[in-house]
Amino acid sequence: MALTPRLELRHSQSLVMTPQLQQAIKLLQLNNLELTAYVEQELEENPLLERAEAEPEGDHQDAEPEKEDAGEGSEDSLASVDLDNEAASAQESEEARDVDYDNEWAGDGPGQAASEQADSSLSDWSSVGAGGGVGGDSPERSLEQTLSGELSLRDHLQEQIGIELNDPVERVIAVHLMELLDEAGYLSGDLESVAQTLDCEIGQVEATLERVQGFTPTGIFARNLKECLALQLKDKDRLDPAMQTFLDNLDLLAKHDLKGLSRRCGVDAEDIVDMIDEIRALDPKPALSFDFAVIQPVTPDVLMRPNPDGGWIIELNSETLPKVLVNNQYYSSISGSTRNKADKQYIAECYQSANWLVKSLHQRAGTILKVATEIVTQQSEFFAKGVRYLKPLILRDIAEEIEMHESTVSRVTSNKYMATPRGIFELKYFFTTALGNSAGGEAHSAEAVRHRIKALIDEEPVKKILSDDRIAEILQNEGIDIARRTVAKYREAMRIPSSVQRRREKKAALR
Repeated sequence: MALTPRLELRHSQSLVMTPQLQQAIKLLQLNNLELTAYVEQELEENPLLERAEAEPEGDHQDAEPEKEDAGEGSEDSLASVDLDNEAASAQESEEARDVDYDNEWAGDGPGQAASEQADSSLSDWSSVGAGGGVGGDSPERSLEQTLSGELSLRDHLQEQIGIELNDPVERVIAVHLMELLDEAGYLSGDLESVAQTLDCEIGQVEATLERVQGFTPTGIFARNLKECLALQLKDKDRLDPAMQTFLDNLDLLAKHDLKGLSRRCGVDAEDIVDMIDEIRALDPKPALSFDFAVIQPVTPDVLMRPNPDGGWIIELNSETLPKVLVNNQYYSSISGSTRNKADKQYIAECYQSANWLVKSLHQRAGTILKVATEIVTQQSEFFAKGVRYLKPLILRDIAEEIEMHESTVSRVTSNKYMATPRGIFELKYFFTTALGNSAGGEAHSAEAVRHRIKALIDEEPVKKILSDDRIAEILQNEGIDIARRTVAKYREAMRIPSSVQRRREKKAALR
């Protein structure tokens, strides 16, 4: 067979991601503040985009929706989006749920068909991997764009929370404690108020605090200077009784009463000098090592509040959302007077880009509201009764209910925060693992099972300490499908000693 060049015709199918769809996916991943920065850049580059006028003061929730035909009756705005009121796509499930949307939207304008096409296309494209240029990453991304920036203290702590804490309850408590850190890294606020806000036991908060105090930078989450220094000395294995006494009498050090300090600690003057040098080598403000990013409360993307008539009201945070419109009047004036082909093409591209941005913002608002509303519906007992009522929830559960792909739900829940009556939480924190029901009924949340294990151990009598096998047997009788090794894993995660150690400790306490 001769090797010669030749022409062949082949038919093939392939997925091609349009720039518009890339933009829609990118916007979905951004939180409100990042979205504002993105829109500001678009406003600078696109002459046909302009900021929408701010709403008049007043409670827009009581106002009737204004349904204007922006395509026919408005010369100034071809298509406008007021993002705090956008949720047309989310209202389909409003009647079937106990959660209300507090939103309105006005204007259809040109490009509605393109928006509808994007809605379906986004769901189809969500399953395509990053290797194909989808998943929020442009295929032209360079290596420099993948490099991480400066790590903030918040990111540093959230990474440790995700790695070190397996219990969903501990994660929620840890995130709440993180919001109480001041710029030095000290924990402000009262643990009892945290327990009251999350409706959990003070012991759970204290146990979680003990665990997060082992995070880096060492000394973080301390409640005062003494505790901060103690954590750092403990990490260096230098917190002996003499050093503990030294920390208990820091006021004498401030007064330069070294003789009194030496007498209290039971050491000589030379040892006191060495101890002072050790203290000076510690960091009294551990968070300042992250001086480029001080811990501050996050700005929520979604707001949640009780509905006086029952249920909950979910809305986007209008304070942080950009409001943009397409200037149709300006487009008409310049497109009619332009004669140059290149200029006409530029104006047409700007016009198309502006319309697509407005519709993408509309689509983003509806998608976030749909996901947030379904999360609240699924976790309603948590909001009503407390953190121990977190139910098993995975991305697939939400995706099936709102008829979207799991990867779309994943993008929405990452880096998006919701302000709730129990605090501000990232949407992904409401997802927990599940344990099966031995009777074939509804699955049990791993968090609820941990809570039950702790309750059984707390109630056990001294003469009848429960082994891991016995606990597993009790839980099996209660309809929880769990193995002994799983009981042991949960018990160890909660820092609860074994049955042998507990028996010794309780007998020693009775003497």
